[in-house]
Amino acid sequence: MTQHDAKQSTYENEPAIFLKYGKYSAIVLPGVGGNLISFRDEERGYAFIREPESADWEAFLERPWVHGVPVLFPPNRYDRGTFEFDGRTYRFPVNEPSTGNHLHGFVYSSKWDVVEFGSTEEKSFVTVRLRFDEKEPGFAYFPHKVTLSQTFTLTDEGLSQRFDAVNESDVAIPFMLGFHTTVNAPFAPGSRVEDLQCGISFGESWELDGRMLPTGKRLPLNEGERLLRDGKGNPYFVSLDNHYTASPVDGVNAMTLYDSRVGVKFVYEAGDGYKHWMVYNAQAGGEFFCPEPQTGMVNAPNVDLPAEETGLIRLEPGQSWTATSRMYAE
Repeated sequence: MTQHDAKQSTYENEPAIFLKYGKYSAIVLPGVGGNLISFRDEERGYAFIREPESADWEAFLERPWVHGVPVLFPPNRYDRGTFEFDGRTYRFPVNEPSTGNHLHGFVYSSKWDVVEFGSTEEKSFVTVRLRFDEKEPGFAYFPHKVTLSQTFTLTDEGLSQRFDAVNESDVAIPFMLGFHTTVNAPFAPGSRVEDLQCGISFGESWELDGRMLPTGKRLPLNEGERLLRDGKGNPYFVSLDNHYTASPVDGVNAMTLYDSRVGVKFVYEAGDGYKHWMVYNAQAGGEFFCPEPQTGMVNAPNVDLPAEETGLIRLEPGQSWTATSRMYAE
């Protein structure tokens, strides 16, 4: 019989949902942004996601962007926090003084509610939900009721993340979503950076100005980026905080990380709902990097390009948006 379980317990004294199915395990923190902070292959001792262990816990609570899979709603940077949509002007707080921009939205620290969790012979799962309304501090800047839900499911096929958003307001809203997915690289104990080959399904690079905002100009990939595109790259070949168009390979929009020492590939299929990537590697530190799928490009409402290119989504009243991502090892 397959080993499987779903239970509520604590992680660093924080309420958590622990999932187990076969060789895979996962941990979700509903009260800290609904963040998936662990995905492991327990049989082989592989930790694919950077976890906020004891020494990192306070830093994680203060800046919960480089552990787990934080939800960015909306993602990345907005020019001085200001943009217009449907004749309305939005003014987000400038929380990145070095660039004078707003960064990463409003829900990465929010308390998400546990809707349900459980385990069967087929799966272990949890659904968490955030009703973005007047109780959320960010509602003062984005005054639209939106229900956000995540369902994490473990099976023999790995971990799936289904994300649902419903516009509960009476006007159309600009919908922008991303994840600051933080990958351990290497993920296997005893492996080194030299053992890794990485691939990311991006197409072209967006030129960024001195304030980390897209100019609207596309750039050809450099040699290191081409190797990443082709699945043979080094995620630390240079310090990266770069922005790219997504370009699925054989219909799959994904990041792959192959460890030649153990002969295992970790795959993160972002899904076709995410049209752009940010890639951040913490100054090429050699411990983790962030392949960040986004529905739209950075600063999308302010970029002078058609919505088909920026990826800015218009979500009408009552309309829902859904996408599914998956992680697994092979």
